Amino acid sequence: MQLTKFGHACVRVESAGHRLVIDPGGLTDPRALDGADAVLITHEHFDHYSADTLRQALQQNPRLHVWTNTAVGADLADLGARVTVVGEGEVFTAAGLEVRVHGTWHAVIHPDIPRVPNIGFLVGGALFHPGDALTVPDTAVDTLLLPVHGPWSTTGQLIDYVREVAPRQVVGVHDGALNDVGGAMVGGLLGGNGPGTGSPYVRLAPGASADVG
Repeated sequence: MQLTKFGHACVRVESAGHRLVIDPGGLTDPRALDGADAVLITHEHFDHYSADTLRQALQQNPRLHVWTNTAVGADLADLGARVTVVGEGEVFTAAGLEVRVHGTWHAVIHPDIPRVPNIGFLVGGALFHPGDALTVPDTAVDTLLLPVHGPWSTTGQLIDYVREVAPRQVVGVHDGALNDVGGAMVGGLLGGNGPGTGSPYVRLAPGASADVG
């Protein structure tokens, strides 16, 4: 599989001529969806889910299908069979790849802020996108897409999370609000300037790709 990073939390996975896109939200260039066969949405927040962009892509591409959680599924209910709602423990095939669902809830931002549903996707038995949560799959992970910046975590928590998941490699996502200084600071702590995670870390530039699996 080939992984390509797009804006913020969005990535595209290509395998055997198929394209799968995860979390093309409001901070992502809509062209990330060009030629896609499937879209996975982890949760409803604007930086992961753009209803207008997704509806336009579905209108332009009759083969495109969406898998997502209950909240986003309800928002897209008028699209009928083109949207499938999935949850923790379910397994399905999207763009020719096996996808397993892990997790249920968004990470806690503050006790006074209600949590929203959030599911993570393990794609092709190798690539895990947790959305906005630090969910640990009950299986080996080759490549972990790590949400490196958000109002609900610290870099220390991320270090411990990577250690627990123990992937072969880590690719930073959810970094749209980080400037270059912040990105270098977080990357250093997750890499050679930190206490060690046991997994190499890379932050891809938008449009850059890496091999997975």
